[in-house]
Amino acid sequence: MGEILQRIQQRGKEIGLSEQALSKEAGLSKDGIRNWRRRFQAGDESAGANVTSISKVAAALGVSELWLLYGVEEDQPRPTVAIAGAVGAGAMVPVFDAYEKGDGPQVECPPQLSPHGIVAVEVQGDSMEPIYSAGDLLFYTRETPDGVPAEAIGHRCVCEDVNGMGWVKQVRSGSERGLFNLISLNPGADNQHDVQLKWAARVRMHLPADMARRA
Repeated sequence: MGEILQRIQQRGKEIGLSEQALSKEAGLSKDGIRNWRRRFQAGDESAGANVTSISKVAAALGVSELWLLYGVEEDQPRPTVAIAGAVGAGAMVPVFDAYEKGDGPQVECPPQLSPHGIVAVEVQGDSMEPIYSAGDLLFYTRETPDGVPAEAIGHRCVCEDVNGMGWVKQVRSGSERGLFNLISLNPGADNQHDVQLKWAARVRMHLPADMARRA
């Protein structure tokens, strides 16, 4: 979002359009873009922007959505994200390239995300139905190489246990410090209790298998 705001500022100066005037032209509230900037500076990575509002701002600036999102033109290839491997949603799946090595297959980065620091994994199994199905892609960012951050607790996460198995589960605190319960969404699937995890990262975005554009 920081890069998008920089491009908004750059293009606005080129055409002599203030943020307030641009917000009005794009059909946002008069402080719409200023509020994006404030929220981003406060730590909100998306700043409350969505695909529709980004499209309207791009039109008001006279630029393509692709340029506003990524700084590239329509005839240039879209940025891609590495598919790091697979995670089990019921199936036991070894993690084989779990952290931003980028050597695996690639998928086009969804326009809602910046490709920087993002990793994708493919779901195997059905324990997270009806939300995540086999073959779907999940996008996440690991803020730290190890450990389970407090903000991950209670949320759907990509994680790796001490045995090297990768999972997508809702992560909850276990019976003791350092232990975690891995909860399935499918009522017919098993949960795992008091599991030791190497790391966990919240799922930032889910892309159904039929919507993924592999490079």
